[in-house]
Amino acid sequence: MSLTLSRSKADRPDRPGPSPSPSPKTVRRPGLERLGPLPWIGPAVLLILAVVVWPVYEMIHTSFQRISPSGFVRGPAGLDKYRKLLGETDLVHVLTVTVVWTLVVVGVTMILSLALAQLFNQEFPGRRLTRWALIAPWAASVLMTAISFKWMLNQTAGVLNTAMVDLGIIDSPRDWLGDPSTAWPWMMFVAIFVSLPFTTYTLLAGLQTVPAELYEAAEVDGAGTWRTYRLITLPLLRPAFLVGVVINLINVFNSFPVIWGMTRGGPSSDTATTTVFMYQLKDTDIGESAAMSVVNFALVVIMVLLFLKVSRWNEEDNR
Repeated sequence: MSLTLSRSKADRPDRPGPSPSPSPKTVRRPGLERLGPLPWIGPAVLLILAVVVWPVYEMIHTSFQRISPSGFVRGPAGLDKYRKLLGETDLVHVLTVTVVWTLVVVGVTMILSLALAQLFNQEFPGRRLTRWALIAPWAASVLMTAISFKWMLNQTAGVLNTAMVDLGIIDSPRDWLGDPSTAWPWMMFVAIFVSLPFTTYTLLAGLQTVPAELYEAAEVDGAGTWRTYRLITLPLLRPAFLVGVVINLINVFNSFPVIWGMTRGGPSSDTATTTVFMYQLKDTDIGESAAMSVVNFALVVIMVLLFLKVSRWNEEDNR
């Protein structure tokens, strides 16, 4: 009897229970979820490939080609265009003045922008009007600004020569842009003039993120103005300052409209930076101009990386 019952229980099927939940690996996601963030970052990646990567590839590829002035490819040139570029007598001069141009314009721009940002961060009558006025050089076309200064400095009809002769400051009109010794200071002035608005507003945005409580605590502790500025303002302003320096380094090093609009790099290549010199070379040899572009691109990358390395932009200040 017991044996029969045990067999009947053994032959009886088990009661259906809840089905086991599938493992996470077997769960199927909808199509878009499986792609992750790709649908959102895909257009940006395609834009970068089209606007940045592809032109860089074409630039490098062109520097190894033999191309006629009319634009027809005559075949590969190997490293001939780079050898020809290194043999240019003006290359050393152009590289030297480019470094000086970049250091002077960026250095003066950052110092003046720091002072202007500190000024605009204070309350004073007419602050809103002066802030709006500062936007004008940035809102206007850089090339238009350069051409305006070129006409102002014109030897025969320029307002500067006319005013200085009438006031007896100079005896006769001067060709300010025809002489490199006077053309460079004027071009640097214009480059600083058009660079100030963006840099000033970048630093001003950084100043406005500094908590007012820190200044109140420093005042309670008896810290002076300079000590407060050095120990509180400058360290907290460092991220915005680095952004301003890096963007200005890239823009000023690659500056083309200011120099081309005022002197076209002349006489000869005496007032040309690497970008203007590159544009001058295209009239005689497109491949050599492309080689200069590659060198210029490499110099910009190296310069920015060195600056970021020296400034230690990604390290925390543990002091």
